[in-house]
Amino acid sequence: MEHTRQPSPTRRAVLGAGIAAAGSGLLAACSSGGTGRQGSPGAPAAVDTPEGFVAPSGTEVDEVHPDPTGPLRKHTFTATPTTVELGAGRTFRSWTYDGLLPGRPVRITAGDTLALRLANHLPEPTTVHWHGIALRNDMDGVPGITQPPVKPGETFDYRFLVPHPGTYWFHPHMGVQIDRGMYSPLIVDDPREPLSYDHEWIVMLDDWIDGVGGSTPDGVLAQLRHGKPGMGHGAAHEGRAADGEGASDRPDGPVEAGGGGLAAARGPAAAASPSAHHGKGPRRLMTGAHSKLLGGHAGDVAYPYYLINGRTADDPTQFRAKPGDRIRLRIMNAGGETAFRVALGGHEMTVTHTDGYAVRPYRTDALLIGMAERYDVLITAKDGVFPLTALAEGKKGSAMAVLRTGRGAVPPASTRPAELDRKVLTSAARLRPDDSTALTRRRPDRLLKIKLTGDMKTYDWGIDHKPYDPETLHDVELGERVRLVVINATDMWHPVHLHGHTYALAGIEGHGARKDTAILLPHRKLVADFDADNPGLWMLHCHNIYHSESGMMTTLAYRSR
Repeated sequence: MEHTRQPSPTRRAVLGAGIAAAGSGLLAACSSGGTGRQGSPGAPAAVDTPEGFVAPSGTEVDEVHPDPTGPLRKHTFTATPTTVELGAGRTFRSWTYDGLLPGRPVRITAGDTLALRLANHLPEPTTVHWHGIALRNDMDGVPGITQPPVKPGETFDYRFLVPHPGTYWFHPHMGVQIDRGMYSPLIVDDPREPLSYDHEWIVMLDDWIDGVGGSTPDGVLAQLRHGKPGMGHGAAHEGRAADGEGASDRPDGPVEAGGGGLAAARGPAAAASPSAHHGKGPRRLMTGAHSKLLGGHAGDVAYPYYLINGRTADDPTQFRAKPGDRIRLRIMNAGGETAFRVALGGHEMTVTHTDGYAVRPYRTDALLIGMAERYDVLITAKDGVFPLTALAEGKKGSAMAVLRTGRGAVPPASTRPAELDRKVLTSAARLRPDDSTALTRRRPDRLLKIKLTGDMKTYDWGIDHKPYDPETLHDVELGERVRLVVINATDMWHPVHLHGHTYALAGIEGHGARKDTAILLPHRKLVADFDADNPGLWMLHCHNIYHSESGMMTTLAYRSR
């Protein structure tokens, strides 16, 4: 059942905290809130929690997540302004973790405890969200909901048990900071890994705009919303430059957006809209971005560059192996607003996992991967030099990395492998879960039904025709099987992400693949089941960061006992 509680100045101040969670219920429920331990010694005061709901640090959370006893893996990351070099001598000012793009991988074994200290050297508050991890609620990194923001000059200690193996990542959950350079892979090894392979290749895809010609993600959001304030923490910082302009920016000549085809395109990769803009930097509003695979309109932001592992296609990273080697690719879309169609020239891929969970092997030539989705694939390397191309779906432009097992020249940046137009896995709904990860069959106890609303022209994205309001909660009860129905009533696709849980997509034969983020096409619906086994306040939102920060997010709340 949806609840709107009386306004609270503390929570009202965090309107649009930067990504949210889910639904509207059929069966009523009950539970008990409270203030439990905060995430770390010396952490800021606990955030306000609605009466009658489980607090992020409440006793119910402690009962489900007792103090871990496994090995402790310690890390320190610093969020800091820095100069990044994207390839071919292009340097721009941005924000990263420890000056690296992507940030260094964090590797841990399922069952271990991760202890990561975040030091904030940015001029703005920030947090870290652990995307896809079923962690305790007070470690989820949503400012004003699960923790106070980490202020400039402060630190925050994230400490939690990592329960499930798989491919995950972490990033800020503050305004549109995710569209800067702060993201890192989180690889959780399976102590009983069933796959056999010789090498592992971590592949992080990104669309890049920060620092180019004075652009910032906050300025882009201001342009998209025609000067209207955003609905998240980013609103307070709209139009601010990323600590200075790029040191060697290239001019941004307009290139008209493509229709999902495979024509060559280098350099600036999208058309700037002729309409008036707001915010600092050049116009970054795209026209003509269309994709049949995405059901029509593909995106609104004209990104100048697309990256694989922090590099542009004309100066790519190279992965070296031997002919015949079996390679596991862990592919993650860290982009802010771009879906990618991914293929490895001359090779077929076998999908083994999506969003960290094993599926029955599925052969394909290419993948369509929305923002925040992850796919693990196996390939057997051939002899030569091969492009791993990530086509910016519906936009003219691409990223590229190289698999090298022999001699030969690096493929040109304009390379479009034939596999991109062959068999394409466009939806995880085609996949079937491995027996080890399939959700058990059970009748749902509760229905959560929400509608995605809004349009590209006004950029007033929301849930059920309303922008995000932290006072609106959709309740569930611990132990329930919940059926989630998300109806896309808009003319654009959305990647739908649920925090703290994975859901099983509806399948022809029982439950489908387990996901935490899934592409939802225009005027379609997503039907999925999940177990309410992780108490707290969780966000459900579109992982197009500009949609979520415009209001397309909501909160799933566990009732207290």
